Amino acid sequence: MALRRPSPNDNGRRGKELREDNKDYQQVLLDVRRSLRRFPPGMPDEQREGLQEKLIDSILQVLQRNPQLHYYQGYHDIVVTFLLVVGERLATALVEKLSTHHLRDFMDPTMDNTKHILNYLMPIIDQVNPELHDFMQRAEVGTIFALSWLITWFGHVLSDFRHVVRLYDFFLACHPLMPIYFAAVIVLYRAEEVLACECDMASVHHLLSQIPQDLPYETLISRAGDLFVQFPPSELAREAAQQQAERTAASTFKDFELASAQQRPDTVLRQRFRERLRAEEGAKSLMTTKPRTNRFVKLAVMGLTVALGAAALAVVKSALEWAPKFELQIFP
Repeated sequence: MALRRPSPNDNGRRGKELREDNKDYQQVLLDVRRSLRRFPPGMPDEQREGLQEKLIDSILQVLQRNPQLHYYQGYHDIVVTFLLVVGERLATALVEKLSTHHLRDFMDPTMDNTKHILNYLMPIIDQVNPELHDFMQRAEVGTIFALSWLITWFGHVLSDFRHVVRLYDFFLACHPLMPIYFAAVIVLYRAEEVLACECDMASVHHLLSQIPQDLPYETLISRAGDLFVQFPPSELAREAAQQQAERTAASTFKDFELASAQQRPDTVLRQRFRERLRAEEGAKSLMTTKPRTNRFVKLAVMGLTVALGAAALAVVKSALEWAPKFELQIFP
């Protein structure tokens, strides 16, 4: 029996089925439509629109064949780079392999692993330039400015396609964490600019989120490779984990618990009671040493007792209002 060669209509039917069955289709479509700047300037609209359709199909094929992977915004920036260089068939195969290895952490259901990778950025900077590290920590800029660098392999932020392709060559040949080392190298290269700006989150974030397009890429690539050898991920893992721990609710719960304990109604009442006892003891001492002031002291003690009683009632009233809110915070 002779085999029939697939026709263009077959490909069209497969593409239509992919789009109808995939939960990520609408988001992929929106992202691809916004990706005009990723195509070479001057490309005819018809050719570009054809490539955009192929881009959608490549992404959906990878996701269909690997249901454990989750699409993220920025993934299309990586796929389009391969599509423009090697064409649809090879691009799909290469991206599928890459998605289950180098990009795997970005394609989890949550961003926990992505945030963990970002946590390597500051320890790298600290090893090379502690002054810059401390300045950024004081500014509380965090690492979110480097998120799009990391998850798109800088494809989303660099305008010159030659630089994008050069970086992709470098990252493909290296450890999956190399993009974060390259991000650190960019920040270190711009240390003077960072230290010269205002030490606040908005100023530093605005400066770092705008990557200069005339960076010495070959020098920075070489420097990133050197830093990877000097400070391998295994040596930085503890510091990266510590940064993550410091940002979690679990690490701050003891502080919260202590602060809450000081505000709990029972604690407040005990403090008020101790203050009352101290006041009464002081009053008794005064009555013993100065009998002539006995009447005034008694009046003072009575007034203090009434005041403390009123305060206790106010605390109890606030406790009744406060307790349900506290329970809701602890047991939502």
